Amino acid sequence: MSTKQKINSQIFQDSNDIFYPKDEIEVSDLVKDFYKKNSSIELTGTNSKNFIGNKTQAANKVSLSKLSGIIEYLPEELYIKVKACTPMKEIEEALDKNNQELAFEPLDFGYIKDGKANKGTIGGYLSCNYAGSRRFKVGSVRDHVLGFRGVNGKGDIIKSGGTVVKNVTGYDLSKLISGAFGTLVALTEITLKVLPKKQLSNTIVIKVDDRKKIYDLFDKIASSSSEITGAVFLPDEPDDGMFVKNKETIFKFNDLNFTGSYLALRLEGDKVSINEKTKKITKELDLNKFKIAILDNYQSSPFWKKINNLELFQNTKNNLLRIVIEPANGSEMMSYLGNKFKYYIDWCGSLFWVEVPPKKNNKVSEIKKKSIELGGYMTIVKTSEEYDYEETIFTVEPVRLMISEKIKKSFDPKRIFNPGKMYRGI
Repeated sequence: MSTKQKINSQIFQDSNDIFYPKDEIEVSDLVKDFYKKNSSIELTGTNSKNFIGNKTQAANKVSLSKLSGIIEYLPEELYIKVKACTPMKEIEEALDKNNQELAFEPLDFGYIKDGKANKGTIGGYLSCNYAGSRRFKVGSVRDHVLGFRGVNGKGDIIKSGGTVVKNVTGYDLSKLISGAFGTLVALTEITLKVLPKKQLSNTIVIKVDDRKKIYDLFDKIASSSSEITGAVFLPDEPDDGMFVKNKETIFKFNDLNFTGSYLALRLEGDKVSINEKTKKITKELDLNKFKIAILDNYQSSPFWKKINNLELFQNTKNNLLRIVIEPANGSEMMSYLGNKFKYYIDWCGSLFWVEVPPKKNNKVSEIKKKSIELGGYMTIVKTSEEYDYEETIFTVEPVRLMISEKIKKSFDPKRIFNPGKMYRGI
């Protein structure tokens, strides 16, 4: 059956020549047809994260946005099964009714793209594999995927995993497709692990003027038994006029009674456990030597929501870099950045979000080189309109690129899915 015949048999195609399959079978039929024709496909969902990665040069566009809805949710079994383009908002609302959540804290890229909330779909989160502040304690998005269904580059329907954590069948396959930006599989269904929400959240904000102390504090936090679930450093913003200074406005809370650079720690649990953890961490970090503020649940929850919404970079026109690095080398990266850029450090010292204005475009390559020297990697999450440097969006070593090519060949032998989205030629 030709593509034209498929359109006539209910696969909707709009005026922009975008195909909208309504179920897994139609996705499979489309891919089989394009596979036979050696014709490439740009896979999309609701486009909330389509600005991340290289622009694809595909002959066809297939939107999976009609594959939406909760298939099965068993709160007592701690899992939810959904179609790949189910809005994250719909999933979170369903979980919230049962006092449950996705522990990896989904980021909201809507703020840096359009200046407003738009979490997009669960498929987009799996494709990017970007987790929020709790990442250093609970793992990334891929660690919460129990199973999936999808269509490979030949049009075959594939499935992996199950509905319980102890069933590790296919776990590695789930990990492979996570962070692949739609270059391996057209996702149709995802099963996720869910967890009970913590009853309360408190945040200790520590004023730290001497940046040399930051990583000493991060080290102590990482080794603490106080179960800290968030640790972020927010430095002063540069005064050179190339950045929007909004930190004091965004993080304006009644009990946050100081400005400047500070480190924030999150404690979660019931009231008794939070009080015990607060006493313990106060002693471990010797917090009596610092000026501190304590945000109660009504202030703590929005504080971390703003962090995970990337609101500091709301509607930015600058380049936005995401750097992941070993905490042991984080202090050197922080010193390298100095006060020349607007940034903050999350994941207890492992994750840097760095804003680079167009006038400093040449610094993007330098920062990437430095991150590699320190054993990390960098992704250009958003580029400015003036960005014209020939720099790869993703960091990849030759050996990893070779592995990626082999994985790509096994899933998508003719390389028809999202060509060039991550790396040239893949």
